[in-house]
Amino acid sequence: MNPGILYAASAYALWGVFPLYFKSLQEIPPLEILLHRMVWSLVFVAGVLAFRRQWAWLGAVIKQPKVLAGFAASALLLSSNWFIYIWAVNNGHVVDSSLGYFINPLFNVLLGMLILRERLRPVQWVAVGIAAFGVAWLTWHGGKLPWIALLLATTFALYGLLRKTAALGALEGLALETLLLFPLAAGYLALLTAQGQNHFTTASTTSQWLLAAAGPITAIPLLLFASGARRIPLSLLGLLQYIGPTLQLLLGVWLYHEPFGGARLAGFALIWSALAVYTAEGLWQNWKSK
Repeated sequence: MNPGILYAASAYALWGVFPLYFKSLQEIPPLEILLHRMVWSLVFVAGVLAFRRQWAWLGAVIKQPKVLAGFAASALLLSSNWFIYIWAVNNGHVVDSSLGYFINPLFNVLLGMLILRERLRPVQWVAVGIAAFGVAWLTWHGGKLPWIALLLATTFALYGLLRKTAALGALEGLALETLLLFPLAAGYLALLTAQGQNHFTTASTTSQWLLAAAGPITAIPLLLFASGARRIPLSLLGLLQYIGPTLQLLLGVWLYHEPFGGARLAGFALIWSALAVYTAEGLWQNWKSK
């Protein structure tokens, strides 16, 4: 097996079982989980960079205000995506979260059209139309927009757009993002501690260790993904990305018993159909170009 396939599949599988991790931290408010994730991610990534003696890039980046501004924006989007996901999982919306990452590739296509001025091919328009109909169906059936899924897809697609044009790799980029977020996270945690409202100090030992593990739990899938993405074609990477939301959906339905009746299944089926059309068209175009 191509090692890239193993790396990328492992990354998506780890992201797919994230609900198990966050569900185990339900005694901690979602905002505090987010703050600890920022802090411990920086600690872990800094340790990796120190081990590899890979700090030269930081001095150059500090002298580039535009690069810092871009990563400040991506850090804001990343932290927003993290918070929405943590809140959704711990409030019984694992299935809605999985929908967000199913429709994320189609949001990427729309952003490419709207911002990068990329032209959509006719079959891509069909895929987007089917997905839009699926969202409309879920909205009509549920009586409201599937806002969790739409916010997750939007924030992650915008984050991906910024990182697509960024000057740093996965490890350095995550280090800079968490470095920019660290003062806010550490300051707020210090304030909560001073007010006696920091749940970390009163949590069980297991929860404390799990919070501290947020660093490697966040960074390792990113590093696996970056390693895999360099070794395999983009078309294959696009297929593997559905491992994550599929595992999340299965956990939401089978383990956490979230509702998934016929009408909701029909909406998801439309989204899956759109993804099938989009993926098949991409594979066909890739085969033609070869």
